Amino acid sequence: MSGVRDSSNINQPLWYCKDDGTNTIIWADFYGNDPNEQLVEINVRQTVFYPLKTGINYIGVKGFTMCQAATPWAPPTAEQIGLIGTNWSKGWVIEDNDISYSKCAGITLGKYGDEWDNKSQSVEGFIKTIERALKNGWNKEHVGSHLVLNNHISHCGQAGIVGSLGAIFSTITGNTIDSIGEQQVFWGYEMAGIKLHAAVDVVISNNHIYDTRGGIWLDWMAQGTRITSNFLHDNKVQDLSLEVDHGPVLIDNNLFLSPELAQVRLSQGVAFVHNMIAWALWPTDNVDNRKTPFLKPHSTEIAGLHNNPCGDTRFYNNIFISNTDLRPYDQATLPVQMKGNLYLMKSKPAEFEQQPVVEPDYNPDVTIEDKPGGWYLSMNVSLGWVKEYKRKLISTDVLGKAVIPNQAFTNPDGSSLKIDYDYFHHRRNSKNPFPGAIELHKFGRQEIKVWPKESGNN
Repeated sequence: MSGVRDSSNINQPLWYCKDDGTNTIIWADFYGNDPNEQLVEINVRQTVFYPLKTGINYIGVKGFTMCQAATPWAPPTAEQIGLIGTNWSKGWVIEDNDISYSKCAGITLGKYGDEWDNKSQSVEGFIKTIERALKNGWNKEHVGSHLVLNNHISHCGQAGIVGSLGAIFSTITGNTIDSIGEQQVFWGYEMAGIKLHAAVDVVISNNHIYDTRGGIWLDWMAQGTRITSNFLHDNKVQDLSLEVDHGPVLIDNNLFLSPELAQVRLSQGVAFVHNMIAWALWPTDNVDNRKTPFLKPHSTEIAGLHNNPCGDTRFYNNIFISNTDLRPYDQATLPVQMKGNLYLMKSKPAEFEQQPVVEPDYNPDVTIEDKPGGWYLSMNVSLGWVKEYKRKLISTDVLGKAVIPNQAFTNPDGSSLKIDYDYFHHRRNSKNPFPGAIELHKFGRQEIKVWPKESGNN
């Protein structure tokens, strides 16, 4: 329910309360239910597990059920208080927990609080927030390097995991995130399954994200970031958003199966490699004139500010299963590389594509079904996808460098990488890898268990 200031404005499903110093009286619309007969929750605790002070480092939280917290809205310019949160600390391990029913955010890996909270709502204001954070220990030695592993996060009003500045050098892996924003109590730019500002050298891998209002959203300063082997479907608004990032951001081996829009054109230094994609491009202009920071490689030190032109994007060996039109990249300001992609049904290549495989009459008929024991993907698979076109493995050398920060696509430790494993971590065919997230060996109608992941799935 959402609150109102005056009891005369109560209208389903709102509530109103008055405190006279002795009694608290609540008026609410209960959808015709009798609150004396039904369970009514009145939640006043702001959080469940959250340090009052910053710098409480190396905490492990494992195996708990944590639910019901009246968390506040968690914007990037304020202290971000979650049902569980790290509060500007380093080295937490949040593992194997069931986290649910937070009014706003489930897990926060976010900013400390100060007198500037909620007072910096412009580009210049957030840059000042970053400058203050640098003076308050925003670096690898003092903040971030968290591990968020194998949690179930659900029924949160704003985000499953949110973090402004405080998630640097972290790993988010193996989590199930669902039912986020389902009540639509809020609307705002911080809503997603995972919403991070400054995802510096962050790895987001092997997560199942569905029924959220935003999927994965990386905003400002995603640099040295990797989004790999995630399963997203049935998300509203968007499956993926990359907002005014300069990269490098590597997005590989993901199943992006929500037929929504993806806001990706106005970030640079981005590589899409071996994904299965259902989304369409979010319509945008060809440049976003906001000047956002880029950093020194594998650091939080600001190297400069730059606007956000379209381009410096790579698409290699992806399958576009329905409605992705890459032709808006024809107007890109910066170079674009596209090769080895497969376009089905209404999907269309850009003019930059080298030898695209386009099959408008082939319907893969991709479906997702929740069955006893797991989630299954079913689709039609053609032998011609590999027989008629030879592809190559993609590596650091092939991807080159993100133009604006002049940084290569590498592992967080700076070592070179190669996309020689698939969504299931099965080795790819080095001589002719299969397009898309899964290295398939069978053809015709296939049913594949995609979550939880098990060996021998395909």
